[in-house]
Amino acid sequence: MIHVVIDLEMNPIKRSEKEIRKRLNDEVIEIGAVKLDDKYQKIDEFQCYVKPQFTEISKHITKLTSITNEMVADKENFVEAFNKFMKWIDTDEVMLYSWSTSDLNQFKSECNFKLPDFNTNWLESHWIDLQKEFDDRIGLHNSLALKHAVGAMNRNFQGTAHTALADADNTAAILTLMQDNEAFMKTMKPVIDLLKPKELSESIGDLYPELLNYKF
Repeated sequence: MIHVVIDLEMNPIKRSEKEIRKRLNDEVIEIGAVKLDDKYQKIDEFQCYVKPQFTEISKHITKLTSITNEMVADKENFVEAFNKFMKWIDTDEVMLYSWSTSDLNQFKSECNFKLPDFNTNWLESHWIDLQKEFDDRIGLHNSLALKHAVGAMNRNFQGTAHTALADADNTAAILTLMQDNEAFMKTMKPVIDLLKPKELSESIGDLYPELLNYKF
């Protein structure tokens, strides 16, 4: 069994493309992935830019990802890039991971629109939302952003956030740590302690000291 951690960067389709947006809101402009062996050790990586079909990259997305229209002008389209990515995976004995389900949903939507012969059920059956696994493990009720999850591990974020390969690489570090539950819980103890409810002995007066001076 191998493990592949995935991150996508996406660009929104402009609102004037009303018919397209009925089926697809965004297009992938970068695929980044890290491949781990059965011991969760990194053995390979994948990165490619993707030329969007319907909308040029917006200024906001360029500011966020540093990906420009010039960078993708001569790159492969989604179908070619996705097929290359699947060839790189090269096995059915694989689990796929991402931070949240947004990347899975994007792959499914874009494959259904541009690559209808591909069985997107395969993706869903092999995919794990690592953000949810992480949040559940430490008892979070609200989702933690990747950068904050890495910081909670007392680890500096490697590379630049919102670049696909860097995001995948940092997510893979979290996945690897989570395989040793004792080490994971020890590392995350300061965060877990912050999440614990206050001791029951804490009085109403401690929480609301202004009430101590209130005359009934």
